[in-house]
Amino acid sequence: MFPAFTGNSRRPRVVNLSGRTTDPFAQNARVRQAPRVSNPEIAISFAQKEREERQYERARLNAARLTQRVWRGILSRKETYQMWRSEWDANEQALLNTTENLPSQENLTFPAHRPIPYATANECLNQLRLLIQFMSVKDNRAKLKWDSLRLVYFVDALQKTFHSLPSIATEGEWTKLLRRLALVMLSILGNSLDPAVPNDVVVPLLDGLVFLIRLIPTQMALISGAYFKTMALLTINSSALIPPNQERPCIDPQHLKNAIFALLEPITSETLTAYGSFAQHYLKVPDLELYLGRLDDLANRMNCRILSLAVSGHLDPETAKPKTLDEVRTRIWLLAYVIFFHRYALGGQASTPAPDLEFLNLISELLTFTVTYIAQGIEADEPRGADSPPRTEPLHPFVKDQITSLIDQTSITALLSPTKTSNLRPGSSDSDQGMSSNESVYAEIQAHVLATYGLNLLRLFPRRADDIRMWLYLASAPSEEKVFGREKSRLPAVKYFWRATRSNVIYTSIFTNPAAALQLLQKPEPSRDYDLRRKLSRHRDDQTQRDETWKPILLFFELYTFLLKVMDDEEFFSGTSSLAFSDNDNISWTRASALSLEDVKELTVFLKNLAFTIYWNTADLTEEQEPRPANLSNYFSTTTQASEPHPPLSGSKEPHARYQTNYLPGITGVPIDYFKGLVTGLLRMLHERDSRRNFLPRDHWLMTDQFDMQGFIPAVVAEEEARHELQTSDDDWEDSDDDDYAGDQFLEPPSSSGLVGTGHAQQTIRNEALRRNQKRASRKRTLAAINPRLEILRNMPFFIPFLTRVNIFREFIFHDQYRRRHGLVDPDSWRAAVTGGSMSMSGSQTSLVRQHARIRRENIFEDALDQFYELGDGLKEPIQISFIDRFGALEAGIDGGGVTKEFLTSITTEAFSTDGWNTMFAENDQHLLYPNPTSTETCKQQLHGLMIPERSVEWNEGVRNHLRSYEFLGRIIGKCLYEGILVDVNFAPFFLLKWALTGGRRSALRESSYRANLNDLKDLDVGLYKGLLKLKNYNGNVEDFSLDFTVNDEIPTSSTSRVTTTKELRPNGADMPVTNQNRLVYISYIARYRLQIQPQQETNAFLTGLGQIIQPSWLSMFNQSELQTLVSGEEDEINVEDLRRNSVYGGVYELGDDGHEHPTIMHFWQVMHEMTPAERQAVVRFVTSTPRAPLLGFSHLNPPFSIRDSGGDQERLPTTSTCVNLLKLPIYRTPGALREKLLYAVSAGAGFDLS
Repeated sequence: MFPAFTGNSRRPRVVNLSGRTTDPFAQNARVRQAPRVSNPEIAISFAQKEREERQYERARLNAARLTQRVWRGILSRKETYQMWRSEWDANEQALLNTTENLPSQENLTFPAHRPIPYATANECLNQLRLLIQFMSVKDNRAKLKWDSLRLVYFVDALQKTFHSLPSIATEGEWTKLLRRLALVMLSILGNSLDPAVPNDVVVPLLDGLVFLIRLIPTQMALISGAYFKTMALLTINSSALIPPNQERPCIDPQHLKNAIFALLEPITSETLTAYGSFAQHYLKVPDLELYLGRLDDLANRMNCRILSLAVSGHLDPETAKPKTLDEVRTRIWLLAYVIFFHRYALGGQASTPAPDLEFLNLISELLTFTVTYIAQGIEADEPRGADSPPRTEPLHPFVKDQITSLIDQTSITALLSPTKTSNLRPGSSDSDQGMSSNESVYAEIQAHVLATYGLNLLRLFPRRADDIRMWLYLASAPSEEKVFGREKSRLPAVKYFWRATRSNVIYTSIFTNPAAALQLLQKPEPSRDYDLRRKLSRHRDDQTQRDETWKPILLFFELYTFLLKVMDDEEFFSGTSSLAFSDNDNISWTRASALSLEDVKELTVFLKNLAFTIYWNTADLTEEQEPRPANLSNYFSTTTQASEPHPPLSGSKEPHARYQTNYLPGITGVPIDYFKGLVTGLLRMLHERDSRRNFLPRDHWLMTDQFDMQGFIPAVVAEEEARHELQTSDDDWEDSDDDDYAGDQFLEPPSSSGLVGTGHAQQTIRNEALRRNQKRASRKRTLAAINPRLEILRNMPFFIPFLTRVNIFREFIFHDQYRRRHGLVDPDSWRAAVTGGSMSMSGSQTSLVRQHARIRRENIFEDALDQFYELGDGLKEPIQISFIDRFGALEAGIDGGGVTKEFLTSITTEAFSTDGWNTMFAENDQHLLYPNPTSTETCKQQLHGLMIPERSVEWNEGVRNHLRSYEFLGRIIGKCLYEGILVDVNFAPFFLLKWALTGGRRSALRESSYRANLNDLKDLDVGLYKGLLKLKNYNGNVEDFSLDFTVNDEIPTSSTSRVTTTKELRPNGADMPVTNQNRLVYISYIARYRLQIQPQQETNAFLTGLGQIIQPSWLSMFNQSELQTLVSGEEDEINVEDLRRNSVYGGVYELGDDGHEHPTIMHFWQVMHEMTPAERQAVVRFVTSTPRAPLLGFSHLNPPFSIRDSGGDQERLPTTSTCVNLLKLPIYRTPGALREKLLYAVSAGAGFDLS
């Protein structure tokens, strides 16, 4: 057979150097081009290319085989489907029992042959099986119309068959096939907008689905997701489904409602699944009333309890976070529908006296990721300027109506009605209380649900926050405790959440171990332990559990802060225990809510540990957000978006802020600034109470054990220098931005509607303002992270001893002087350097001229204002004063510092005088000073009298000049503090509190802002304070007083005439009467108006001037009494020996080489020891112009206390030169004569002359 076979199976080697193929049949084969150059690299490259070509050829062949296989499968399926379709048609034709020919496909509508029931169940089952096999929307688009008609025909026949064969069973294969039939019907309905699907099949298919639900309700509930997706699609497109030759849609709202409730009404093991799918897919359709009409029918047939359970079950904390803005909107609609159904079930009310905790929990879960957008949508409906666009789109009226129904006084006040307080007994274990672990966990979950709901309401309605806090504060929980033998008792909300706070693990951990706070504020590590709480909470993660534990603490902080604002000191100190009280007890609600002093002491320990961690570990708790790149659309869009609590949503068309809010990593959705403000504000309020009336141990507030006190002052100074360098680097851009507005800083802030220019120009201005604010906020976060000691001193100075803080204050001033004066702190050295030109300053001589002023003694303040106002913060440098007497003659003397002191004390005496009808400052009953709150209004009335148009150039200039007086006076007080000069001026405590907390653009952080409260009114107007106390404790109907939310101001226009003006305390306040329920809000508004709003312009101007000389952050290291000590000296008794050690003698009194004092000097000190404390203070005031000693003793008195002889005349009185703290004492021979003459001179005020 193979004659050429040689016994060797190897193919002989063929050598062909021609490059041509030796196979005559391979005409189309690829020609192998051998390399022409015998280079190894070229050969390798050629071989690689050949491999790639072979691989490509294999891939091409495999792709061809795959394509052929797929195509054969498609053809085979089509043939099979067509075969089944033909078989089904033939069977139906046979069942018609007629001799007519089978209709053509074009006429396959069986119009002349109404469906008849199948004779047997097997026939029906066989046709059902065939129909399901060939029905496919995806694979048979061309036959979709005819298949839809076949489906309608079969569904009708199926219904007739089940009616004619009532004994037919639906178990086994029937169940699976019927469920598949339902899915086919849903797929056809889902494509109802396809032109291939006749519109007149929609209603029959809907009726068929309702029929299937009655047959297999459980199985239909398992496909409820697809069911309600289709219902949602039909609802949205119902108006477009109009059959040919008709004007109305083929489907009406009642058909949709029947189809919807057909799946919800059966009670099966899968009913909860059906309700979950209904909420997840159908209740997210916007504005259902537009498609279904009124939703009352829907609500009437709804089981709200099952709906709440179903929705809550679908909100997995790990997957429930919306990814796009559209998802947020659908979540908001779901929230609105849930509230509507719940209100309808309650007869249209917002809630019942005993609200359902499951409903509250559901609302809180729905609000978790939507509260910010809802709040912005509510604010978007508020009145705004015509040229100011809303920050986000307004809420739909239906949504807004449902959400605003949550802030109902009755429902909020009744929130605690169903709670059990017996499970929240603080300070005892579960075993001690005899309750199970389940009961304890349920009590904690109950408290967390209520707290979360309350906090969400505060975030939703910031403009109604005071009302909400008051309603929550008025709530009470029924208690099982017996109070004085009485069975029925109530526990106020403050005490309820205090118990909830004390009983949770976070409070216990931080209270006992300060180091635990950091871990509890950071993001928790994943845990493998699944305790009872996790089981009851659907296996929530550790972060969710921690959030739940923090919420009662945060709401307690909110409520207790509100309580402290309206609680007077007598009620505060009346708290005896955390027990409930009986309804028969005749005590005010405020007194009933007061915590015992022992509880307050415990609370302050917890707050101290928590606040210290927040500030000391700011860097560990700050998640710095990356700035989002700005583009042109950010500057030219007409919509702005506020900072959001979550990363930007994909698919959002609204531009978002380019910087995000900083959030605590350990508490989801809680901004770190809000948390700081809440904790620090409450801690400071408690410290203020203790400052007014001590009830805590002497060193209770100190936390020196947390610091290295030996190196504390140098460390703080180093942080301040670092802060100054960072601030200086930002001053160039900030000052340039602020220069445009510097002239109008005291006028009313311009509204957005007052911006001039086109819409794009206005938007650019807003974006620039946003950029500045964002950069300042970023800088504050940076400073807080790198300067923890400074932040603690600014916000919680009472952690550090007072004398340590005074030394730090003087160090700050010294370093500022050293930096500004280029190392020449001494005034004379600085002037010499400037005059000699050795200091590199532009305009040296001009600088000295600007620092010099000629002051008339009868017009000190006005002359100083005219000549020194333009200096600004240049007033920090040494100034020179030349006094002009009343005859116009220049007074003799060289200002070596003493004349400056005389100038400062004299100007404060004149400016702070309260003699007259329109003084800059007013005084209270204790003769303590505060800015005259009607001063600016009087100025405006005078401008009105001059017929000057309001807000004109002349008007603004007049108001600005008036407020500049306050600014300059603030600089004068700052100059006294800067130079260490004491002045005998006593300010009201509420005014001193504002010094470190407001004013100046470098003020402390927002969490330290001044909070007006009822107790501060006592320092303003005792009569008003007592009147508000009576109103608060009035047992009758407050409406009898006919009060509303307005306030009347009497503005003096001259010494004999006044004008009365009425202002609203809140929008539409004139139409809002004061009732027993809102009187606490009224009291808080009155306090805020009198203490903050009314004197705002005068206070801001004064504090701006003060802040130009003394950093507000420096003053924030002291409380109100300590600030008064900084201004006027120590209130303690004069330490005679300290004064003696630091006194300087001149003339014959100068100490000799032996160091012995002159006999008259010895008599002087003997007399000082024998004097009463008041007499000693009078002598010190006689010499230094202030009756108090310097903060750090007389060693810091500048100039030092000096005594010089003034002759030997025994009848001559002592005189003084207060400008240099000099006492001119005659040489008296006896102590009695010295005492008599000295006290006479002091009481007569003699000898205030310049020598």
